Amino acid sequence: MAALTLATMTPLEPRDADVAKTSRAPSVPDAAESVLGRSHRALSIGIVSVVVLIAFEATAVGTAMPVAARELDGVSLYAFAFSGYFTTSLFGMVLAGQWSDRRGPLGALTSGIAAFGAGLLLSGTAGAMWLFILGRAVQGLGGGLVIVALYVVVGRAYPERLRPAIMAAFAAGWVVPSIVGPLASGAVTEHLGWRWVFLGIPVLVLLPLALALPQIRSRAAGPVDAAAGRASFDRRRIRLALGISLGAGLLQYAAQDLRWLSLLPGAAGAALLVPAVLGLLPRGTYRAARGLPSVVLLRGVAAGSFIAAESFVPLMLVTQRGLSPTLAGFSLAAGGATWALGSWVQSRPRVEPYRERLMTVGMVLVAGSIAAAPSVLVASVPVWTVAVAWAFGCFGMGLVISSTSVLLLQLSAPEQAGTNSAALQISDALSNVILLAMGGAAFAALGGGAVSHTAAASSGASGSHPAAFAAVFLPMAAVALAGAWVTTRVRDRTPSAPSAPPAPPVQAGPPAPPAQAGPSAPGSART
Repeated sequence: MAALTLATMTPLEPRDADVAKTSRAPSVPDAAESVLGRSHRALSIGIVSVVVLIAFEATAVGTAMPVAARELDGVSLYAFAFSGYFTTSLFGMVLAGQWSDRRGPLGALTSGIAAFGAGLLLSGTAGAMWLFILGRAVQGLGGGLVIVALYVVVGRAYPERLRPAIMAAFAAGWVVPSIVGPLASGAVTEHLGWRWVFLGIPVLVLLPLALALPQIRSRAAGPVDAAAGRASFDRRRIRLALGISLGAGLLQYAAQDLRWLSLLPGAAGAALLVPAVLGLLPRGTYRAARGLPSVVLLRGVAAGSFIAAESFVPLMLVTQRGLSPTLAGFSLAAGGATWALGSWVQSRPRVEPYRERLMTVGMVLVAGSIAAAPSVLVASVPVWTVAVAWAFGCFGMGLVISSTSVLLLQLSAPEQAGTNSAALQISDALSNVILLAMGGAAFAALGGGAVSHTAAASSGASGSHPAAFAAVFLPMAAVALAGAWVTTRVRDRTPSAPSAPPAPPVQAGPPAPPAQAGPSAPGSART
């Protein structure tokens, strides 16, 4: 499936918290409100509709992808169809963070939805795999803009008490698409052709535009303060965003082209990527420093390992077990409901003191589900094993992904919500790119690219390269298990004396005007 993150700062001091509450709280009494109360109902329905659109894209496109890759003779480039999305979304996230902090989230959201639809049209009309991947890249740019803008809207328009609930509503928006999407996509793919899966989705853009934009314009448009509105974009961070996108793309190319000559673009990609990551993510992210750096790192570990593995599930079931595209996609459908259930569990006020433990449990479930998936490569193992394992894994993801979003907003001042949300999403999308590159390289090295249109036509199982799939799933399970350790570091437990002066904000790289990083949205993991 396709999937849909931020600079850092310390928890708000009491006087800063008052300022934040003033700029973000609704005008009605807080105790009487809910996400579907009169004050928030229209906005909640509108932005959840945007998430539903993203969900339909992810589930439907993921189901049609194996057929599209085979017919375009591009199975060897299969991972590019996913990582191309995440690569460009990195730039979109940084741009959206800057845009939202300085001009408000409305422009980033509308531009993102337009690019998202244009990318679907380009992929749906592609006559070659490289055009198909280009369309996915345009989608990724739009997805990066949309997901960060949505986080900024949540940070501005909802009080802290309601944010876990709206994040749970985002997850709930995946339930119906996760069930209906694979069935509808599979039926359309088999009877009308895979192209109509892409060409039909842009029609859904109209509903989110009609519902969400008027409410965002009235409740969350414009900069937080006049000074931010007059500030120009941070050109340094824009350059770093270009570097991180180009570097990720070069690394992905090198991983897929297994020749000695590919070491050159691989080295160039690393040279661009490393300084860009250090400049855009919170200082200490790479070593899991306590607090916000670990929140950002955990988002990447969880989303990257799960999405990289999930991207190969339909292909494995179609080529190794002979399932139709409909059944292969439907094997993931139950995950939409369990993901929403996990997100609902984390939104309950009673579990707030146990959030860290819930996240640990969630990552263990994710690791177990990924490790169990390749068991279906053994012919005697029932195919439904994948559906059961993925349901548990999605429940774990619901606990973890929504919790990282909640913790992020708790640690962000209103004027830095875009920058910090971009960092979260950059971690999300970058890990998708890197882990998909690693998985794609292992898949290609062990002969996975030989699963061609001829070898696997008419849903016939080739059964000749099971090791190629195992080489994708098992390392991702190990990465997810490492994420269970990261969950123990998301809270900053350093005691602070009441008389001590406030700690300065943590800087993401050298001092610079507020910028952004990104969340998990249209192209990465579910919010």
